[in-house]
Amino acid sequence: MIKILHTADLHLDSPLKSLALKDERLREQIQIATRTALNRLVQYCIDESVSALIIAGDLFDGKERSAKTAAFLISALERLREAEVPVFYVKGNHDAENPVAGAFELPGNVHVFDGRGGKVQLAEEDIWIHGVSFRDKHAPESLLPKYGPPVAGAVNIGLMHTSLSGASGHDPYAPCTVRQLTGHGFDYWALGHVHKREVYSSEPWIVMPGIPQGRDIGEFGPKSATLLKIEGSNIEIEEVPVAPVEFRVSRCDVSDVADDEDLRKCIHTHLRGEAAATNSDAAILRLSLVGQTERAWQIRRDADVWEETIRDLAEETGCLWVEKVELDVVVDSEVPGAANAVTELKSIMSELRREEGFQRSAKQELDHLVSLLPPDRRQALTPDEAASAKLLEGITDQAAISMLALMKGASK
Repeated sequence: MIKILHTADLHLDSPLKSLALKDERLREQIQIATRTALNRLVQYCIDESVSALIIAGDLFDGKERSAKTAAFLISALERLREAEVPVFYVKGNHDAENPVAGAFELPGNVHVFDGRGGKVQLAEEDIWIHGVSFRDKHAPESLLPKYGPPVAGAVNIGLMHTSLSGASGHDPYAPCTVRQLTGHGFDYWALGHVHKREVYSSEPWIVMPGIPQGRDIGEFGPKSATLLKIEGSNIEIEEVPVAPVEFRVSRCDVSDVADDEDLRKCIHTHLRGEAAATNSDAAILRLSLVGQTERAWQIRRDADVWEETIRDLAEETGCLWVEKVELDVVVDSEVPGAANAVTELKSIMSELRREEGFQRSAKQELDHLVSLLPPDRRQALTPDEAASAKLLEGITDQAAISMLALMKGASK
């Protein structure tokens, strides 16, 4: 059996973004997470006698140009050279825009495909690796025409950095379709660029391994590389977990809680389940409390208390860190009789928020606050008028909820 490990999008030293990074105990682990993921890939290749490591682009991150990053990469690749593991690599858009990527000499076991494309035989095996690198950071046209035909009677693997037909959150790069790849005649397409793992086809295999280390809550879930097991012309694949830290999004249903002690027990049980399901060394959690409960108002009123409670309970697990707590709890029924202070206030606030004078005054206050921010934060928060209007709506919604929560909580 021939084993080949397929990875992409390491984005070495790309900063991980999380509110949990405020905690100094986690910061160091996070800062070296992408390096740790690469070290685990290398060690897996050595321990499991993998015949080759194939990297489908974006070893580097376009914003990170440190010579120390290059030195670390060379050291990792040297370990593979000493273990006689060849590496096949195509440059992606981030590699192409990073001058460091071409400013040093890689070990002799590394074959970097150029922009013209080509193929290389894997040692004496009847396996051929085909690849085409990005010449620069933009690739508006398909790279598929640069790939030669498959070698007859052999296993053909194509390395390509591509967004395929497009993916949410990713700009179009080297676009092509699954149908076009299928028709090219290769046995396995080792893709890169899209950070979510996806197996698009099994005949032939068309695999996007996903990013081996998530960088923010948008890249949540366990991350991995993909192992090819080749026997004759047959290929099987499996996931190989490598991420030291994973981001997780979780929902805790608190519908049945009767009091604060019930709520605490419910959260505690939920967090223990999250810890047991964590495949990595640590997980950064965004937790939402959800459900219909008569205690919704009290929970919102005491949001700061419950957030601290959740952080303490998460820390007790030894592997969970809370990035953010969201409250999506609602009352399952209003107190009978609409003529009470809470429902009357709710009606008044709803009418007030629709008045032109209130809207104008609120907008002026928001514009003033935004003007006090640094230009980059201002642009990120309100890039256009529509975003500003949406932000204002969210703020006024939350203000109304908070006021009602205080009154309803006090009335219980």
